[in-house]
Amino acid sequence: MIKLITDRDTLSLRSTVLRNGAPEVECIFPTDGEGFHLGKFVMEKLVCIATFFPEDYPDQGPGGHRLRGMATDPDFAGKGYGAQIINFAIDKLIAENASYIWCNARSSAVGFYKKQGFELISDEFEVPGIGMHFNMMYNLNRI
Repeated sequence: MIKLITDRDTLSLRSTVLRNGAPEVECIFPTDGEGFHLGKFVMEKLVCIATFFPEDYPDQGPGGHRLRGMATDPDFAGKGYGAQIINFAIDKLIAENASYIWCNARSSAVGFYKKQGFELISDEFEVPGIGMHFNMMYNLNRI
């Protein structure tokens, strides 16, 4: 089941998967209160998360939503849960008349995002302390 969760619910997976066990307080995003958070539950265990909030990407026009903090518990990786969260968010954001989703995708996750329909919109760059990334975008106005 995928459902809306709180920003606090995301912190454990953010810490474990995205920040090498950093204290949860260091995994809070300044924009956590501005958007929505999704969680995938398996047998009542939170196994995959993502955060979406309004933010336009430069030169892409209005109606943008940024995806941050997508993480899957390693014991549940490769089961399609990330794709389910992306599809849930796409439906929700289309219903809200958003125009596109964009993200800073880790270089190692580019293949995943491409499978979901995202396209590269930048050259590779480094996020200090985290690693190499690309900006990617999913156009919600495809139909």
